[in-house]
Amino acid sequence: MSFEQFEEYSLWFGVGGLILFMVFIVWNLARESRAGRFGTFILFIALGLGLLGFLIKTVLVEVLGIG
Repeated sequence: MSFEQFEEYSLWFGVGGLILFMVFIVWNLARESRAGRFGTFILFIALGLGLLGFLIKTVLVEVLGIG
C-alpha cells in the first residue's frame, strides 16, 4: 500500500467516523432535550444540512472530475 492510498483511506475513514459522531451528537441532544419526534426531525434537518452539503459537494467533484 502506497502512502497516497493510506492517506485516501484514512481520510475516508476519518471523515466517516466524524459524520457518525455528529449523528450521535444530534441524537443525544434530541434525547436529552426531550424534543419528541418532530423536534428530533427538525434537529436532524437543521443540523444535518451542513453534512448534506459536504456530501453533495464530494459527489459532484467526483462525478464532474473537477478536483
